[in-house]
Amino acid sequence: MMTDNTNTPPSTGNPFRRFMAATELDSRLLGMLGAIALIWVGFHLYGALVNGFGAFLTPRNLWNLSVQTSSIGIMACGMVLVIITRHIDLSVGSLLGFCAVVMGTLQVWVLPDILGLGHPLIWVIAVIVGCVTGTIIGAFHGWLVAYRGIPAFIVTLGGLLVWRGAAFLITRGETISPVDETFKLLGGGPFGAVGNTGSWLIGIGVSLIAVTLVVMGRKQRRKHGFALRPAWADAFIAGLCVFAAIGATLLVNAYPWPRGIVRRYAAAEGIEIPEGGLFISHGFAIPLLILGLVVVVMTIVMKRTRFGRYVYAIGGNPEAAAFAGINTRWMTVKIFALMGFLCGLSACVASARLGSATNALGTLDELYVIAAAVIGGTSLAGGVGTIYGAVLGAFVMQSLQTGMVLIGFDAAVQQVVVGSVLVLAVYLDNLYRNASK
Repeated sequence: MMTDNTNTPPSTGNPFRRFMAATELDSRLLGMLGAIALIWVGFHLYGALVNGFGAFLTPRNLWNLSVQTSSIGIMACGMVLVIITRHIDLSVGSLLGFCAVVMGTLQVWVLPDILGLGHPLIWVIAVIVGCVTGTIIGAFHGWLVAYRGIPAFIVTLGGLLVWRGAAFLITRGETISPVDETFKLLGGGPFGAVGNTGSWLIGIGVSLIAVTLVVMGRKQRRKHGFALRPAWADAFIAGLCVFAAIGATLLVNAYPWPRGIVRRYAAAEGIEIPEGGLFISHGFAIPLLILGLVVVVMTIVMKRTRFGRYVYAIGGNPEAAAFAGINTRWMTVKIFALMGFLCGLSACVASARLGSATNALGTLDELYVIAAAVIGGTSLAGGVGTIYGAVLGAFVMQSLQTGMVLIGFDAAVQQVVVGSVLVLAVYLDNLYRNASK
């Protein structure tokens, strides 16, 4: 008969260490969440002291922050894999711009003449072509790196220039608009969100999934004879996930549609607006849902598949991985192809949010994507990195930019702060790795 092998934390010593040992939480995750909380509260209090009111910790600002982070967060999920395998991709911003231009050209100049203006397949074809374009270009970059021996830094630096120039040649410097109305929903906005009911369904669904995963994880540990977390630790983790899901749902549902849009919507639908006004919630924005789906899929890929294990093996020791039978060249092509696909997907979000396509779209995004991955704990030495860390890093970057805009910092000051945070993140990563040796 198998007995429970409970992982009981030591009864003496630092309470925080005992708590971390029992819950098995990642200390870096807590550090990132603490940094985000500090940034949010700091900017809110600064605004309250200087301007008389805090504008950061409001449903409107946090909802917009989630939308603004989505594009960078999607690409950061791919950049984690690139950096883990000891490469770099400097072309992601230009590739985003090129894919956006390709999709905009199809929606405005090509497909309406073939299918007819407003055809329901226009946006579907544009999204597919944009993502496929990014995938092919990313695979080409990976082929140059893996099979032609050109350093990734040089290949993607060339890509940064080539694809930005190609986007300009296609558009001739013009703004391509208007894009398809359904396509615009991918960028958020009042109609690009799932509303109150849809958000509650998502929040409750995520809560149930989180509790189920904790219960199933405990059963699997018992089945295979692994040490169990204390029951209170599992309950704490499940409760924390439920609290986060329900809290996020309450937050996004607290942000109403603007009054002007409500009036137009009510007039079009024949709805009478009551004396106190009509409150219609935004709910979760579609870009945030796309980011969430990417995070879930990429986390499963990295933790539950052979592909993910190979990525970490190559990053830890490329020579040993090759001797173990891993086709490191083909893996490199696939990793860069995946990065290209995520650039195409991010281009959908960015272009839809703008409502048009320009050759300048995505300028400097490569720096923010790399910074998000590094701030999130991805080591430039390779072999270390997490998807959730990169996304939290993206939220840190965007929170800093949004906060500085709200309190009126100049663009030059914003660049100084962001650059300093990036250097500090790398320095702290070095300290962390040295301390763990």
